[in-house]
Amino acid sequence: MTLLHLAGVTRTVALIDAPPLTILSGVDLDVMVGDRVSIVGRSGSGKSTLLNLLGLLDNPTTGTMLFDGRPVQSYSGGQRDRVRGRDVGFIFQQFNLLQGRTALENVMTPLLYAGGRQFWQRARIAGDMLDRVGLGHRRSAMPDKLSGGEQQRVAIARSLVRGPRLILADEPTGALDLETGAAVMDLLDQVATESGAALVTITHDPAIAARATLHLSLDHGVLSEVGTGPSTPAPGTDRLGATAPSAWGARA
Repeated sequence: MTLLHLAGVTRTVALIDAPPLTILSGVDLDVMVGDRVSIVGRSGSGKSTLLNLLGLLDNPTTGTMLFDGRPVQSYSGGQRDRVRGRDVGFIFQQFNLLQGRTALENVMTPLLYAGGRQFWQRARIAGDMLDRVGLGHRRSAMPDKLSGGEQQRVAIARSLVRGPRLILADEPTGALDLETGAAVMDLLDQVATESGAALVTITHDPAIAARATLHLSLDHGVLSEVGTGPSTPAPGTDRLGATAPSAWGARA
């Protein structure tokens, strides 16, 4: 089933006394439920902008983008926030943990915006997630008392605590040593597999990129599959270049 569908998506930014700056140009992409996608590209290639679109933080300037079959432009601000909080988990290179809050309190934070059982049982749910990432014994530790690998594990637990359907990882191992980075990716793959979530990873590391099943490159705002031309699907696939809603519907 298709979770995200992008067809002819562009993102431009207006400049004073200059033509608009095109950051993304004609991006076509399908992300299926359970996918493992890697995106590589130089600094300034548009990776962060693409990640913001996939995470429903921004709207395309032009083109079609569907999340779970619904055009993202049709969401109100409140609906967008609710869908993003429920269905999308972000993992950042610099962890972005709340200082002065324990590991448990950091992981509980997304559950403060949940409803029902998730809200009322937030301490237990967050504690269980810390157990899953091997940090149950560090629940009361502050971020400055955690190693880099432990901080990243807390960040992963926080991103997964609401059971997102889409996990977006922005250079998740960039601040870690090789061994810790590999362990973090093993954990992320395992938890994503158990939950059935799609995982999209932005990385400069070829070894991390190679773990994905769909390998993409972003260059000057143009997305292409590694080893093919821009917007050209690999043999036997139709993951890029899907421009018609009917084509998306046939794959859903």
